[in-house]
Amino acid sequence: MRIAAVSDIHGNLFALDAVLADLERRGVDVIVNLGDIVSGPLLPRETAQRLMALGLPTIRGNHERQVLTMEPGRMGASDRYAFDTLGEAERRWLAALPAVRALDADIFLCHATPANDVDCYLEDLVQRELRPAPLERIEERTRGCEASLILCGHSHIPKLVHLSTGQVIVNPGSVGIQAYEGHDPSPHRVEMGAPHARYAVAERRENGWAVEFFAVAYDWNAAARLAEQRDRPDWVRALRTGFVAS
Repeated sequence: MRIAAVSDIHGNLFALDAVLADLERRGVDVIVNLGDIVSGPLLPRETAQRLMALGLPTIRGNHERQVLTMEPGRMGASDRYAFDTLGEAERRWLAALPAVRALDADIFLCHATPANDVDCYLEDLVQRELRPAPLERIEERTRGCEASLILCGHSHIPKLVHLSTGQVIVNPGSVGIQAYEGHDPSPHRVEMGAPHARYAVAERRENGWAVEFFAVAYDWNAAARLAEQRDRPDWVRALRTGFVAS
């Protein structure tokens, strides 16, 4: 079985379409979507509509929860743009998405960790940086989840971790945005250093899961021009370079 994981699209339909086109030649059996689908200044409604038509196994992320439940006046700019742009059909679709999902007995989908949608799974926040978490802490976060393959997103950092139990945890990285400044639980920044859209493919073999990571070129300049029209200079530099605006 070959399973492709996409995550953290953040309304970037330019990047999503490039990833889907790239996946057409990979021969995967299923594509799963790990959440944070629409929040961002680009094309949230159109991104939701594209995915609704595809019917992929999909879970919601923390930004879906925020867009659907938070008071609009308390939202960040990306959530608020999605809130203002989505139609009723897209809202219903997002509201129906589960927080986690077992694709089968061996494959588990979560946005951040199996327990919640806000804590990074494979990283710890240390001195304003997301740094690799110790294996013991990752195993603690995994406790209670027995799947041999766990797919997560949230941090936007592509990563593979193999546990002492034999379980494999994969974060495919972000499709839609390769740099950001976070504020929860404290200020930090993540920078991939390149604008390419990220995803991963896991293949079940006799001796375990094999994982490949992919970085796909797309028209990030078109995406950046749209962000500029939306008055989001932070997204303009992140989309073009994979770095946060200095």
